[in-house]
Amino acid sequence: MAISKELIDGLIVTIQNLYLADEIPWMIGYSGGKDSTAAVQLVWLAIEKLPREQRTKKIHVMNTDTLVESPVVSKWVEKSLKQMKALAEEKDLPFVPERLIPDYNNTFWVNLIGRGYPFPRMKYRWCTDRLKIQPVNNFIKNKIAEHGEIILVLGTRKQESSRRNRTMTNLEKKRVRELLSPNPTLANELVFSPMEDWSDDDVWAFLMQYKNPWGYSNMDLMTMYRGATADNECPLQVDKSAPTCGKSRFGCWVCTMVEKDKSMEAMIANDQEKEWMSALLEFRNEFGNEEGDRERRSFRRMKGNLQGNYGKLFHGPYKKEVREGWLRRLLEIQKDINENGPEEFTNLELICIPELQAIRRIWVNDKHEFDDTVPKIYEEVIGKKFVDPEWIHNDNFESEEWKTLKEICETSYADEELVFEMMYTLIDIENKSTGLNQRKGILDAIDSTISKTFYKNEEDATKYYSDMMIRKKENGGKYNEKFLDYQPLESEFEDEEE
Repeated sequence: MAISKELIDGLIVTIQNLYLADEIPWMIGYSGGKDSTAAVQLVWLAIEKLPREQRTKKIHVMNTDTLVESPVVSKWVEKSLKQMKALAEEKDLPFVPERLIPDYNNTFWVNLIGRGYPFPRMKYRWCTDRLKIQPVNNFIKNKIAEHGEIILVLGTRKQESSRRNRTMTNLEKKRVRELLSPNPTLANELVFSPMEDWSDDDVWAFLMQYKNPWGYSNMDLMTMYRGATADNECPLQVDKSAPTCGKSRFGCWVCTMVEKDKSMEAMIANDQEKEWMSALLEFRNEFGNEEGDRERRSFRRMKGNLQGNYGKLFHGPYKKEVREGWLRRLLEIQKDINENGPEEFTNLELICIPELQAIRRIWVNDKHEFDDTVPKIYEEVIGKKFVDPEWIHNDNFESEEWKTLKEICETSYADEELVFEMMYTLIDIENKSTGLNQRKGILDAIDSTISKTFYKNEEDATKYYSDMMIRKKENGGKYNEKFLDYQPLESEFEDEEE
């Protein structure tokens, strides 16, 4: 498809007609990348040409900030949204930039470092829903509740992938109105994809031919994409074998769904001024390293129970020392960037205070780690007092008591791996239940703690689980057949996640 003035003029008329056809509010997904930029730009050009009195419907420009976006891209988007908002207000245009973030209790760091979730992988991709889908869906559901229906404008294209092509083609057959497809996951949401048949080259051709209407630089956008390609080249393709900027992918710098973050690697390699991001890349490669990951995690699942296959136990959340080490390392990187990185990242937060507060509550209240190390780590690294005005905690036991208890357990029960955890958890349960009105359920809590921590070590727990499965099998009960009846080669074992 050739991007011509006639094509764009026709699209502008189509967009105007759809906009004026009803009172259903519009929303546009905007990541700051080429496709979403082109989509917003098309709609902006169309609406700007309408008489002022016809611009009655709000157009919400939604940007999902996962809080772990590539800092360079995040800064780019932040400035773009600010400029978009200012010009929309100046020209009385109905565009309303919206920055959507995940719940602070459900961010990447709160789940990885706080709860100890294993880093995301193909069989345990916990991040996408929590960081991207939920914030958008919550926002859209609120708008649907308010207006009854919404139209979502997306820069999705069939040529992005064969899977995307199949999905869009199938939804095309179910269109309830011309050009509007139903959303398969959300009722009362219609999807409009004005660029559905465009190629990467079409997108770039449009962006280069048409100036960004809110005053941002499409040439700078291309430069950013070019910097994220290994060869530092980004031609508009005339030869199918030539590289294209369209293959560059911007997203979360912590992403472990890919073996390597080639975009960030290329940015660092192509631009000396971006070498400060090397620490981010190294840290991502460290916690996302599959080799040795089992040893960093408890041999029990998140709830403390035992599960396994092929004679081995599944490993669950990361151990206390691992989580604390990663928090310290993350804060050290943040401080170094603030002090030695580019001036515009002086106030960069790789992890924000509400996330640290959430991690603190998980460690102390849920995991019973009463030594309360979050403030200590923060103050040692950052050099500032940790502020948490809503924190309420019984101070009977803190770091000194923790240290003493640990020394006693290590001395008296050197071969008991979980005895320290059992003791500090029981002490914390009792401490929090000192009042008569708080004693309800304490016996169940104590029983649950002991049942999770009475094993000497992983070998002892594996034998216990194996014996339990054998008894169930002998008595005709339901048992884990994969654990007992099939012993594969080492390479066949997969440490599946919850």
